[in-house]
Amino acid sequence: MVQKFGTQKQKDYWLPRFAAGELRGCLGLTEPDAGTDLQGIRTTARRVGDKYVVNGSKTWITNVVNGHCLALMVKTDPSANPRYKGMSMLITPKIDPETRQPLAGLTTGRKLPKLGYKGIDTGEISFADYECDAELCLIGGEEGQGFFMATGGLEIGRINVAARGVGLARRGLREAVRYSQERKTMGKPICEHQAIQTKLGEMATKVRASELLVEDAARLYDAGARVDMEAGMAKFFASETALEVATEAMRIHGAYGYSKEYVVERLYRDAPLMCIGEGSNEMQRIIIAKPLIARNKI
Repeated sequence: MVQKFGTQKQKDYWLPRFAAGELRGCLGLTEPDAGTDLQGIRTTARRVGDKYVVNGSKTWITNVVNGHCLALMVKTDPSANPRYKGMSMLITPKIDPETRQPLAGLTTGRKLPKLGYKGIDTGEISFADYECDAELCLIGGEEGQGFFMATGGLEIGRINVAARGVGLARRGLREAVRYSQERKTMGKPICEHQAIQTKLGEMATKVRASELLVEDAARLYDAGARVDMEAGMAKFFASETALEVATEAMRIHGAYGYSKEYVVERLYRDAPLMCIGEGSNEMQRIIIAKPLIARNKI
């Protein structure tokens, strides 16, 4: 959750608690009027003495209902121009790490009902004159760095989503191959029908291509390279592949694919989120194109 710390005090205070599992974190970026446009956030943090006073709300935050602590994107200078220079990241616990008591000024809202991806909660949270220790809670120890922390984190986040897309697509392909050998029509398994073979062939090819794109992005990230283009490619292609493979797996299963008796029904519900989370695939196309042009200027 936390990319870097500005002081030894922050390291000593937060990291042991996260490492021990005492605190579960989440990332507080999205707001009702600010999703892909991070610079449009309205949540503010005003410095008052040795405290930050936070006001605003976040939505579609993964793990916020059961989690204990947020890396919260705020505006510490709402008048900054360009806007990203006025954005900072705070560690905002929901409970006091020492006493384990709820902190004032913070309200966890409703758990959002979702089509799929029900294994982890997604919800809302609001801050009303919530106070946190400035020295302990300002990530990096310097105001104005929040936008770069968030966008830097989104690179690995997109690789993560791409990897999840690969896993989902692999399962869909495996289920489709297995069922196509069990199900028979016209006296033979449906895998022997060309219509099914063309589906399976295309699914397998795209799954393998997704694997390679994720591996490429992950290797470059581990090497310390900038991977906005590679992470965008992996996220875009792997998530679209996951959705396509889940859909085709359901169609290969026929009516059973629409039944909760088979896992492909869940894959079909879970897959669309991959195309939306960590930046929509509409935005990924632009994210890919910009560095592509910059790297190949004539």
